[in-house]
Amino acid sequence: MRLALVAAAGLVVSTGAALAQDVAAGETSFRKCAPCHSIGPDATNKVGPVLNGLDGRKAGSVDGFNYSDANKASGITWGEAVFKEYIKDPRAKVPGTKMVFAGIKSEKELGDLWAYVSQFDKDGNIKQK
Repeated sequence: MRLALVAAAGLVVSTGAALAQDVAAGETSFRKCAPCHSIGPDATNKVGPVLNGLDGRKAGSVDGFNYSDANKASGITWGEAVFKEYIKDPRAKVPGTKMVFAGIKSEKELGDLWAYVSQFDKDGNIKQK
């Protein structure tokens, strides 16, 4: 019985580690986003808005970017759960969005991408931990 509990605990710990967010992997994943979005101190709007300060930001609120009416009216405040749901299938989450993206289905990749994107403050600097 004791061995089974130890094995079960080990499985839980190893599963958690497997799902741990990896900022470096998220930076690699961001290459899928980079043709349309930029992030960091020198970021500018492209086909999509700058992603600096995304965590806690209201959808449709970046100055100088022409959002779809659907995005502006979505009522979304960006956070990890909403971001992951959106990036899986943007057009399903916000019908009428201008964002054309096939989506990311891997939970691990979604977590890594969020870890990378959410580390930037509104000025494009990496937040102090």
